[in-house]
Amino acid sequence: MQLGQYDFSSSAQSRTHHAHVMHDLGLGIVKGLYAENSILPGDAELLERFRVSRTVLREALKTLAAKGLIQPKAKIGTRVRERSQWNLFDPDILIWHFEAGVDLKFMESLAEMRLALEPEAAALAAERRTEKQLAELYRWVDRMGDRSDTAQDFVHSDLQFHLTIAEASGNPFMRSLSGLIEVALVTAFTLSSPIPDPERHVASAKKHRAIADAIARQDPEAARTAMRLVIFEGAERVAQAEREKSSLAGERV
Repeated sequence: MQLGQYDFSSSAQSRTHHAHVMHDLGLGIVKGLYAENSILPGDAELLERFRVSRTVLREALKTLAAKGLIQPKAKIGTRVRERSQWNLFDPDILIWHFEAGVDLKFMESLAEMRLALEPEAAALAAERRTEKQLAELYRWVDRMGDRSDTAQDFVHSDLQFHLTIAEASGNPFMRSLSGLIEVALVTAFTLSSPIPDPERHVASAKKHRAIADAIARQDPEAARTAMRLVIFEGAERVAQAEREKSSLAGERV
C-alpha cells in the first residue's frame, strides 16, 4: 500500500450502503462540488443515484448534518452549510480533506493546531505517564529508527508514538484529537517524507527520541520544546516540498 493510500485505520468507515452515501456526499461537499449555501439534489435524485432505500439515505443525511456539513430546511431542501460551521475535528471530514487534496494553507492550519495542543500533551505526559506508557513510547521510537522501514511503516510508528503521548497525558480530550493528528501526519508524509533519505530518517527519529527522553526524565518544559521542534520540522519539510513543486511548475511555463 502506498502512503497516499493509507487507510486511516483508526477512523476508516466500513463500506456499508450508509457509509458509501455519506462518503460520496461528504467528499463532494468538501471538494466544493456542492457549494456552500447551495441546496443538495432532492431525495428522488439521490435515491436514483445511490440505489439505496429512503431509510439509508435519510440516515446518511442525518450523519452529515451531525457533522455540521448540511442542514435540512422545511419546504426548501437540504442546504450545504458554510465551511466555518463544519466540525473540522471530525475524523471523516479531515479524511475527506485529505482525499480532496490539501494545499499549503490547510497544512499550515493543521500545524498551528498541533502546536497549540501537542506540546501541552507532551508536558502532561511527562508528569503523568506510567512506566508501561513510557515503554510504549520507546518501542515506537525504536521502530522509527529502523533503517529498513518503508514510508508506510515509519508513518504508522510515528502516529502510534504521538497517540501514546496523547494517552499518557491523562486528558481524554487530547486522545480525542487522534483524527487530527492522524490526518496531519499522513498528509505531511505524503507530501514530503523523510524516507528514504537516510539523514532525514535518522534526524527525525532522534527528534522523537528527545521527546521520549524528556518524558522519561519527567521534564515538562523539555517535552514541550522537543515536541514543538518535531512539529516545526514537519511543517518546514512540507513547505519546502511545496516551494520546490511551485518552482518546477514555474520552470515548465
